[in-house]
Amino acid sequence: MTVRHLFPPLTLRATGLSWGRGGMALGANVSFSVTAGQCLLLRGPNGGGKTTLLLTLAGIIAPLDGSFAIAGAGEDERVLHYCGHRNAIKPRLTVQENLAFWAEVNGATGSPAKAALDEVGLGHLADLDAGYLSAGQSRRLALARLLVSHRPLWLLDEPTAALDSEGHELVTRLLDRHLDMGGLFIAATHDPITLPDLARMETLVMGQQP
Repeated sequence: MTVRHLFPPLTLRATGLSWGRGGMALGANVSFSVTAGQCLLLRGPNGGGKTTLLLTLAGIIAPLDGSFAIAGAGEDERVLHYCGHRNAIKPRLTVQENLAFWAEVNGATGSPAKAALDEVGLGHLADLDAGYLSAGQSRRLALARLLVSHRPLWLLDEPTAALDSEGHELVTRLLDRHLDMGGLFIAATHDPITLPDLARMETLVMGQQP
């Protein structure tokens, strides 16, 4: 079955970008671009600046130098999801209530909550308090946020963290379909991520700055 393109053709382009925290640069004078249907994997050791780069691209941390922009997006259009390494789950809400909360915050423009939970393998736990989920199940719930609100750009920090082999296959399937829909993503990951079409993938290897 062919997946129809859902998103406008966007390009995220960084030029001479430097980023860091507390005045310490973790990456300097880096340029790259990611277009619709493509992805960029950030690889490297802990402390190499992968998370800080994602936070910079998400607009949470200001760049130290250089610039980046998303071409093709409307001025007021909400185009990105940032999914950090922490799952941002409210333990006293049920699994479905957590997802409904995020759909309300980000806009219920994607799959209904029940369908999203079924897709990530949590449909049978919809009425369970989220505090009882395992680490892997919590990660699946965090990923379900990407499905209930359509946004073309995904910024993902360790999307496969705590997941078993079946969970890794789920992530690969979600990412590949997102690209099929005309989306793009940047993912920081220690785990290998391999999509069926290797031509869609580029890697930026990062390391601790001296």
